[in-house]
Amino acid sequence: MSLDRSDIDKIAQLARLALAPENTDRLAVDLSNILALVAQMDAVDTSGVLPMAHPLHMTQRLRPDQPTESDQRERFQELAPLTDSGLYLVPKVID
Repeated sequence: MSLDRSDIDKIAQLARLALAPENTDRLAVDLSNILALVAQMDAVDTSGVLPMAHPLHMTQRLRPDQPTESDQRERFQELAPLTDSGLYLVPKVID
């Protein structure tokens, strides 16, 4: 697909872009090349390719799951106005 100056002007108007007139021809060529590349990629048969979440088949390195802080639950609950059986009690906000 080949774009001309009028196509670029329409795209710029829809995108609310102010383009300098001297850049319109270069942008038409660049966008035409991008659309040609997309058409070329669209022509490739990908029916046997499984979708991937990430382009690299790597596993994430994880740190050991070890606690780094001591349990301070009782200390924090002593500061709370109301608690019951380890839970914070708050006023009802929805009827």
